[in-house]
Amino acid sequence: MNSITTVGIAALFSLAASTAIAQTTPAKHAAKPTAKAAAPVATEAVHPQTLSATQLEIAKRVHTGNAACAFDQTVSVTPLSNHPGHFTLGYKNASYTVVPEATTTGAVRLEDKKAGVVWLQIANKSMLMNSKIGQRMVDNCVHPSQRA
Repeated sequence: MNSITTVGIAALFSLAASTAIAQTTPAKHAAKPTAKAAAPVATEAVHPQTLSATQLEIAKRVHTGNAACAFDQTVSVTPLSNHPGHFTLGYKNASYTVVPEATTTGAVRLEDKKAGVVWLQIANKSMLMNSKIGQRMVDNCVHPSQRA
């Protein structure tokens, strides 16, 4: 083989390899899960639960209304009037029906077990967690009564 043929074949293989890489690279990026894909699914309908006396006592300590969070986000917690101890939690374009769960620390914990959403309220801040993947959805949420 002469050097022109060898160079031509090498260039052809190089072009074919770069084309194959270019075709497979977007597929690799598309297959990666995103934060949105891992987000919990909002509860569509209210399925009231029978709550214990402890859960109803915890419900009395829930801060309702809007809480201002990190990165200019907001979480709203609204009691469901016809279901004592049940709350609607709104975040971004989703809403969840949450109920109190007992904790050993005394923190207020509201949970939608089906969607995997947990709202934790402590003395000076609150946060929204995705319990299915163990990540915070939003942090540093402060209700006006937590500022005091």
